[in-house]
Amino acid sequence: MSNEVQQRTEPAGDGSNKRANTVENLFRFQSFFGLVAVFLAAVIFSPRSDGEILFLTSDNLFNIVRAVSEIGIIAIGLTFVILIGGIDLSVGSVLGLAAVGSAVLMVRDDQSVLLAVVLVLLAGTAFGMLQGSAVALLGVQAFIVTLAGLQIARGLARMWSGGETVQISYGDGPDRAPMLFSLLGERTFGGVVPIPALIFAVVAVIAVLFLRSSAYSRHLYAIGGNEKAARLSGVPVHRTKIIAFAIAGFCAALAGIVHAGQLNAGSPNDGTAYELDGIAAVVVGGTSLAGGRGSVIGTIAGALLLGILNNILSLNSVNTDLQLLIKGLVIVAAAALQRLRPTS
Repeated sequence: MSNEVQQRTEPAGDGSNKRANTVENLFRFQSFFGLVAVFLAAVIFSPRSDGEILFLTSDNLFNIVRAVSEIGIIAIGLTFVILIGGIDLSVGSVLGLAAVGSAVLMVRDDQSVLLAVVLVLLAGTAFGMLQGSAVALLGVQAFIVTLAGLQIARGLARMWSGGETVQISYGDGPDRAPMLFSLLGERTFGGVVPIPALIFAVVAVIAVLFLRSSAYSRHLYAIGGNEKAARLSGVPVHRTKIIAFAIAGFCAALAGIVHAGQLNAGSPNDGTAYELDGIAAVVVGGTSLAGGRGSVIGTIAGALLLGILNNILSLNSVNTDLQLLIKGLVIVAAAALQRLRPTS
């Protein structure tokens, strides 16, 4: 009799597990489903010229990737911080600081492209490390630390630039930047692929591989899931947090370099509200703001989703205010969807 009961109950359990796995996979890949849905909607509602779908033209598609490259790079760095349950509101200001630093070092200080890039990346990484140290070692909330960092980085950018935009002109002689830096505004592979899009792709691949193959990634998810349990398990919590913020600072500085190369200028006001767009890409990508869940691949999908949404709304000449409303609703919907996700 007991064997008969067991045979009857096991299929029910298997069915329940399958349903649970299906639901979990739906939430896990929500960003990809959303990306496909938005892409199809963009194709359907795209304006046409001589029968050609403007959205699907190669120039337009690569322009989308170029447009999201800076936000995408920032969002990848933010993913590391948010995975531990933290937040970084300073990344937009760090982008502005990096853009100013790139321009000043090359134009006013006559430094080489390599030295300027290395110094700016080191500055961004160090800024992130200092914020991470305040969070990890002093126990100050990440929101407060990075809110202060937002102001500090913006102030440093204004001091470094003298409160003005530093234009980047190329050539030999004083007040000229090396021509090599101008490549950031160019396209490669036959003039098709924008260099910023290529940089974004390289950063994305490195981040994905790093999170999939390193022991550090397990520490990130463990801290985000339960920091106390992670500490008791021997996870180096302080070091992991500091490195996460350092990565966010590095990515913000790299985005600032790309920004300066595209605009041929560095302004202390560059990057305003970029932190919000970066966080939006992470949230839409399915990473939980509570930490412990998410992926860089999801963040990339989230950034592309928002980029496509911006593009198709612009192609249809939708009012700017309405565009903000639509994007806001998409972000809220993504965050609300995460609240429905099973906890285990």
